[in-house]
Amino acid sequence: MSKTFWAKSIAVVFLLQSMMPAAMACTGIVLHAKDGTTVPARTMEFGFDIKSNIAVVPANTAIDTLTSNEDKKGFSYNNKYGFAGATALGKPIIVDGMNEKGLYFGAFYFNHLAVYEELTEANQSKAISSEELGNWLLGNFATVEEVKTALSSVHVVGTYIDAIKSFAPLHYAVTDASGKSIVIEYTASGLRIFDNTVNVVANNPTYDWHLTNLNNYIGLMSDNRETITVGTQKLKPFGEGTGLVGLPGDHSSPSRFVRAVAFANTVLPTKGAADTVFTAFHLLNTFDIPKGSIREQGADGVFTDYTVWTSVADTKNVVYYYKTYITQSVEKIDIKKALEGLTKPKIIVMESGFEVKDRSKGL
Repeated sequence: MSKTFWAKSIAVVFLLQSMMPAAMACTGIVLHAKDGTTVPARTMEFGFDIKSNIAVVPANTAIDTLTSNEDKKGFSYNNKYGFAGATALGKPIIVDGMNEKGLYFGAFYFNHLAVYEELTEANQSKAISSEELGNWLLGNFATVEEVKTALSSVHVVGTYIDAIKSFAPLHYAVTDASGKSIVIEYTASGLRIFDNTVNVVANNPTYDWHLTNLNNYIGLMSDNRETITVGTQKLKPFGEGTGLVGLPGDHSSPSRFVRAVAFANTVLPTKGAADTVFTAFHLLNTFDIPKGSIREQGADGVFTDYTVWTSVADTKNVVYYYKTYITQSVEKIDIKKALEGLTKPKIIVMESGFEVKDRSKGL
């Protein structure tokens, strides 16, 4: 894939972002099974169809950085590991995926807070654009510890598009097959890496702010409340779910973070990969955003955030699952099988279409 292709495709993304609200209400969780299987999962929300497909990239593929910068060239590398995952608007850059060693990567919108280095002659030879980090991490590292060590060796920059003066403002979630999970943020304070202690990632504000905000919900529990006496008056619960009364239900990032923490950490224990993947999809159903519930007035009309797709990664068996706004049935890519015999990157169309199974006959 030529540098021109990369630059043009990314320019399309930024042009669409300039016409539409910069909203991306993504929610990520990490579930752990009794047998040690770790399953990171997330929703991808945006204000328009980002036309994702699945890219499968074999090991030893030649990859360049700063491909969206027409005037500058970064560094080139041949990836050590094969990987696969979801792209956006036809650009060959993974925004969510997993490599053959079970390392998972997800990019989450981090608008107004993401601050990257300025591209200079001094750092250009080790510079990588914010939207390219997924390819580099998935292609070269197998564990969270390796990722932590490697991040200091590159300069992450924001590649600007002159027409809109913008870049891809992202922070990142990385989880490996051992169960270790981190959140990576580049802000005015520089690079910060947080251990994902509550098995959740969302959008703004910063990860440590979200952890502090959890103190406001310390009384929430999954057990129903019992009858209490106030003065001489007995107060009885109206029904089920009283333990989580007060849990925020709106689509804002702080509310989704709190809600995801509550659900991901109270879910019933799962035995292994199959039931954990199943549980992850069910849990993320509660974060599915229909068109119309988030609206923003743009230059060309009203735009609405919605759940474009949902992904679940089985890091033990290295299988990537997904469903989309249109394709509601779950589909999967066995990454190791998909890589067998592959000598160059391949694109798998993500959408299969909406289908309904008719059970009327044969009664």
